[in-house]
Amino acid sequence: MEKKTLRAGFAGSGFAARFQYDALSRVSAAKVDVAGVYSPTRVHAEQFASERGIAVFDSLEELIAASDVIHVCTPPSSHEQIVMAALAAGKDVIVEKPFTGYFGDGSPEFSGDSFDRRKGLEAAMASVRRMLDAEAAGKGRIMYAENWVYAPPVQKEREIIEKSGAQVLWMSGEQSHSGSHSPSYGKWRLSGGGSLIGKGSHPIGAVLYLKQVEGKARNGRPIRPANVSARVHALTRMDSFEDKGYIKTTYEDIEDFAAVHIEFEDGTVADVFANEISLGGTNNRITVNANNHRTVCNMSHNDTMETYTPNESFYNDIYVVEKTETKQGWSKIAPEEGWFLGYQHELGDFYKAAATGCPVESGSSLAADTIAVIYTAYLSAAQGGAAMKLQNL
Repeated sequence: MEKKTLRAGFAGSGFAARFQYDALSRVSAAKVDVAGVYSPTRVHAEQFASERGIAVFDSLEELIAASDVIHVCTPPSSHEQIVMAALAAGKDVIVEKPFTGYFGDGSPEFSGDSFDRRKGLEAAMASVRRMLDAEAAGKGRIMYAENWVYAPPVQKEREIIEKSGAQVLWMSGEQSHSGSHSPSYGKWRLSGGGSLIGKGSHPIGAVLYLKQVEGKARNGRPIRPANVSARVHALTRMDSFEDKGYIKTTYEDIEDFAAVHIEFEDGTVADVFANEISLGGTNNRITVNANNHRTVCNMSHNDTMETYTPNESFYNDIYVVEKTETKQGWSKIAPEEGWFLGYQHELGDFYKAAATGCPVESGSSLAADTIAVIYTAYLSAAQGGAAMKLQNL
């Protein structure tokens, strides 16, 4: 049977667009033709396009009209606008994390350090509801690009939970490294927050997903988060912080450390840690403690491959692992980092769904719950870590 041809359009031309574009070569369920790219920064779009031999569009509307699937690879402050436009045109839309958020009131005086967190929660959830309503009213679907859902260790844990009838009692998750390279990160008005949303969205999304899986397997419906408590800190912005030059310090009004405790509606729990103060590369892991097993999903670092060099100059042209500060000495090298982190599997699932109409593992409900947890956690942190009940969607 001949594969369906789908046209991919890229809104954005930065880091996320690059790894999504590369992952398209592994899609097997459909034939993918890249229609082109649009970015409000024309020079960035032209560079991205010239390196890949694709077209540059002059407007978002032209890109959407020429595409079947829109990849939203822009700063999160622009996600809703692009998603709404794509859904209005009946197109499927792949939305990078974080799904949406609160990006201030538009005034020059806005500061992420001082705004009312309840107002932020209400605004973020209003954005979520607008997109969910647009999805429900149209033909297009929201596909939430939470790659941790598709990471092979997490998908193997999905199988274990489903086939063993496990009750997941407690999960712990972490994403940490020494700081983001993104020029838009560090400013709340562009990123919607700091470590809690920028890093924590990954492990939060993964633990919410695994409870969805458990609930469907055991009771026929997802188990959803019910209550959240959290603490956040801006450690590198403390007056007492001593900068040795290894940890990023370019943050304007966001936190660089977050700890979140989630209680699910069945009484079970999860703890998530997210920070930008950890040297030695990115730590991506989930530990699952169930009534019949314990699993460690270690996307990175892992010991699939280790390499040693006495002088990192030998490795100048060799990619070792994301966010490492040095290649000298022993490194836990990632032979195919995108595969371990789920990027290729993610797009494979999305394009299969776009071609056949089948459901996706990571859709709008997971995206919505993740934002609800994150912004409720911000409100909790502002109130000293008090437990907060999640809003009903």
